[in-house]
Amino acid sequence: MMDVLAVVLLAVFAGGYLVLAGADVGVGMLLPWLGRDQRERRLVIASFAPFFLGNEVWLVAAAGLVAGAFPGLEHRLLEELYPLVVVLLIGWVVRDMGLWLRGRVDAAGWRSVWDGAVVAGSWALALAWGSVLGSVLAGGGLNAGSVAGLPLAALFAWHGAGFARWRLPVELAARARRVPSRYGLSALVMGCVPVVAGVEVP
Repeated sequence: MMDVLAVVLLAVFAGGYLVLAGADVGVGMLLPWLGRDQRERRLVIASFAPFFLGNEVWLVAAAGLVAGAFPGLEHRLLEELYPLVVVLLIGWVVRDMGLWLRGRVDAAGWRSVWDGAVVAGSWALALAWGSVLGSVLAGGGLNAGSVAGLPLAALFAWHGAGFARWRLPVELAARARRVPSRYGLSALVMGCVPVVAGVEVP
């Protein structure tokens, strides 16, 4: 019974993170497309800034549960998938640094550097999460999950576009409406690859 409860809680925590934080990661990925000058990029970042720290609580809860209740999964993550976990953590730190520091100095060059950090960190997070989840589901090492990186990154972008349509002013929201047709189709097509190849749940 406790094992079932632990699995359910892990699914809730991980799913909560991917759904809620996936929105702000996706918006960060699309920052250059949605915001074409400093004013617009500030509006884009402000659309998810009130939520991103709260969304990361789901990830902390999931990590704590893995460490306490799933030693086998923890071993795989820290041993077999260590490079992906490092990329994920670096992307997380870089993105959050960009969000915290971009407004600390009133200079266009400074803000551009940290806007770039937000974009790079968001893409690193999305690609790393796709590869990690693909590897875990396929029951293999690094190569097993590499095919899942791009589909999940496309889904993050698709999800972020939907969030942006809801939160941004009309002009910027119109740009977000053009994203799903691009990233959604890509995610669907590329997501079929691991299914056709035969994904095994360990």
